[in-house]
Amino acid sequence: MKLNAHGPAGRIDRKAPGQPRRLDDTHRAALVTAVESGPIPAVHGVVRWRVVDLRQWLYDEFEVSVSEQTLSRELRKLGYRKLSARPRHHSQAEGAIEVFKKAFPRAWTRSRASRTSIPAT
Repeated sequence: MKLNAHGPAGRIDRKAPGQPRRLDDTHRAALVTAVESGPIPAVHGVVRWRVVDLRQWLYDEFEVSVSEQTLSRELRKLGYRKLSARPRHHSQAEGAIEVFKKAFPRAWTRSRASRTSIPAT
């Protein structure tokens, strides 16, 4: 068939075309806008975007179903990385950690030199 459709050059093996992309430029632009503006807790029901939340948002807005892996790959292509803040207790006072750190003397003092024990004969 390739020979009939493309002539002798059709016999050369080419990369298979594969599935068409699920997200077009409109979807990507909306995704960037959503990520940059952040979720609205009352509307979206989340306080920070996760891939699974963005996946549901895409389905709700555009009825486009993508896997988490595909969406993560698209976000990386758009320049986003998965970042999470280090957890911190809400009532932790500033400088509270410094109180519990060990305080060593500024100058170490050497103990008196002990002689190597020489066996008495």
